[in-house]
Amino acid sequence: MTDTHDQIAGLLLAAGGGRRLGGRPKALLTHRGRPLVEHAVGVLRAGGCGPVHVVLGARAEEVRERAELGGCVVVENPDWAEGMGSSLRVGLASLAGTGARAALVSLVDQPGIGGAAVTRVLDAYRDGNSLVSAAYDGMRGHPVLFGSAHWAGIAASATGDRGARAYLGAHEEAITLVECGDVAEPYDIDTEADLGHLE
Repeated sequence: MTDTHDQIAGLLLAAGGGRRLGGRPKALLTHRGRPLVEHAVGVLRAGGCGPVHVVLGARAEEVRERAELGGCVVVENPDWAEGMGSSLRVGLASLAGTGARAALVSLVDQPGIGGAAVTRVLDAYRDGNSLVSAAYDGMRGHPVLFGSAHWAGIAASATGDRGARAYLGAHEEAITLVECGDVAEPYDIDTEADLGHLE
C-alpha cells in the first residue's frame, strides 16, 4: 500500500432495501457465511483503500448488530428509500474534512468485483481532479473513483437511483477507464435469480 492509497477513502453504498428481493436489504444477504456488507468492506481494504466509510439505510440497526464493521466510519442515510443518489450524497458529506483526496465508490451488491479491480482503479489516481472508472469490455462500471474536486458537483447532481451517472456523462472526456473484465465480474444481486451468485 502506498501513501497515496492512504489518502483515498473507500465509500461503500449499502443502504438499499432490496425491493426486488422481497424487502431483504442487500447488506444482510449471506455471502461466504457472513453478511454481504462485511465482504464488501473486506474487498475495499484488500484493494488498498485507506479509511472505509459505509452508508447504511434499510434496517441499519440490524446491519450494525450482525456485521463486523470495526474500523469503518458508518453513516446512516435516513432518506435511503429515495435511491442511491441520496446515499452517495451522505457518503461524500461524511468524507468532508477528513483529508481524503479521493473517494473510491463501490456497491454492496457486486460480490463479483474483488480487490484486484479496486487496486487497478486506485492506481489510476493522479490528483484531486481525477475521475476514474472500472470498465468491462470498454463499458463503464464500478468501482469508480472521484477526486475531491468533483465531490460538490457530484453531490449536486446525485438524485434518485442515478447516483453519479449524470455527472459522469457530462464529464466523459475527463474519465480514465481502467479495464477490469479480466479480474472481475460486474453482476448485481438484484433479483431472486441473482442469489445464485452468492456463496
